[in-house]
Amino acid sequence: MTREHAPPASGNGAPLSGSVLAEAAVVFAVVLSIHAAVWDRYSWCAVALAVQAFYVQYKWDRLLQQGSAVFQFRMSANSGLLPASVVMPLLGLVMKERCQAVGNPYFERFGIVVAATGMAVALFSSVLALGITRPVPTNTCVISGLAGSVIIYIMKHSLSVGEVIEVLEVLLIFVYLNMILLYLLPRCFTPGEALLVLGGISFMLNQLIKRSLTVVESQGDPVDFFLLVVVVGMVLMGIFFSTLFVFMDSGTWASSIFFHLMTCVLGLGVVLPWLHRLIRKNPLLWLLQFLFQTETRIYLLVYWSLLATLACLVVLYQNAKRSSSESKKHQAPTIARKYFHFIVVATYIPGIIFDRTLLYVAATICLAVFIFLEYVRYFRIKPLGHTLRSLLSLFLDERDSGPLILTHIYLLLGMSLPIWLVPRPCTQKGSLGGARALVPYAGVLAVGVGDTVASIFGSTMGEIHWPGTKKTFEGTMTSIFAQIISVALILIFDSGVDLNYSYAWILGSISIVSLLEAYTTQIDNLLLPLYLLILLMA
Repeated sequence: MTREHAPPASGNGAPLSGSVLAEAAVVFAVVLSIHAAVWDRYSWCAVALAVQAFYVQYKWDRLLQQGSAVFQFRMSANSGLLPASVVMPLLGLVMKERCQAVGNPYFERFGIVVAATGMAVALFSSVLALGITRPVPTNTCVISGLAGSVIIYIMKHSLSVGEVIEVLEVLLIFVYLNMILLYLLPRCFTPGEALLVLGGISFMLNQLIKRSLTVVESQGDPVDFFLLVVVVGMVLMGIFFSTLFVFMDSGTWASSIFFHLMTCVLGLGVVLPWLHRLIRKNPLLWLLQFLFQTETRIYLLVYWSLLATLACLVVLYQNAKRSSSESKKHQAPTIARKYFHFIVVATYIPGIIFDRTLLYVAATICLAVFIFLEYVRYFRIKPLGHTLRSLLSLFLDERDSGPLILTHIYLLLGMSLPIWLVPRPCTQKGSLGGARALVPYAGVLAVGVGDTVASIFGSTMGEIHWPGTKKTFEGTMTSIFAQIISVALILIFDSGVDLNYSYAWILGSISIVSLLEAYTTQIDNLLLPLYLLILLMA
């Protein structure tokens, strides 16, 4: 990364790069915007968290440069601690405000717990960095200690005993997942990406355990339980096989047969009974009835199947081009990789307009399929393991520096998180007005349209580069323009969207997220939709 002269983040160290400072400025703009919209004690905690994360991020960056971090992180990016630290707290704040506005006290408290949990795991990541930095950064420790004290004091007087225990449970799970997954998967994450991904998984695992233990009192939607069980089940399956294949060669036919048998055993003997306990129905029958409940759903499933076939044909065609070329190291060009962005846009927009609940479940199933296929590729499971390795290697970029290929999974997550994260009781038709009506489209706008257009136009026509980055001014401007056009088209085709003259906030939100795309070195497929979701919900 190009270094520029800028003031250091603390009194003892080298200067920060201009791109990192610009990224921090964008993140602070988001934090202060949410603080101005919410303006309560929790938003003050978010500001304090962001300030200390900015200082600690510098320490993480220096640890990565020196190779002194506890685990092996992705090296083609900075630590990303600041942009990742504020995501869960800000998401919890806007969730609390929205559910308070519609009079749903249960999810209002749930939003506060989400915010408190996000602050707890972010503070743990900060403490970890400060604990392994030598010499001890006194100034940064003081700032982080003051911010942590304020946050702990406010949360102590805001949360019930049960909520405090829930936050501590998630923190404990997060610590163990960090030790296990970051050891098993070196160079797959930056510290910020690990905070975001593992923090989310920890929260979901704790929610699943909590709801399983209180199943008699639980009154959740089967769709929500389906997402929890599928995500947690796939993660635990990965940990199980990673541990198992330490002691045996995963590439043999015997190991492959054992893998498929154990997958069936875990699926039929653990996941399905677990889901049956939660929804009190036969999971397979419920799923079949749900998928084919209406004629609209059948049409959508057929349409999505055709798009999935088209995506597979794109992969095969690009690999056929590589085989026919002289260079075996041929990599798919940027435009070819963005074909998949166009396909997912064509997938999600009809689902959002016609049947969001079906899209919720279908995205969950697709995530499970993607993760399972990645296990098959990673462990070289016969008969598809080596074939998948060859086919997907064409689409690798600098972000896939670890043993896992995660960019396609991040793309799916980025498109789906705006559908999954916001509680449906707080977003029923009629309760979302103004910019909030675009919340389900946050992934489509930020990743499907904005990131795609910025990448294509920036790489083909861009000449003016943003300071310290490879991203171009032309790419960012065309990204903003394309998202504005997309909002206009959404207004035309989705009668349920009523912006109520909140155009200035929408334009500002799109512009801020586009600037973040220009400066961040984190996984933009994951980060950008979350930031746009937060701004639109505010």
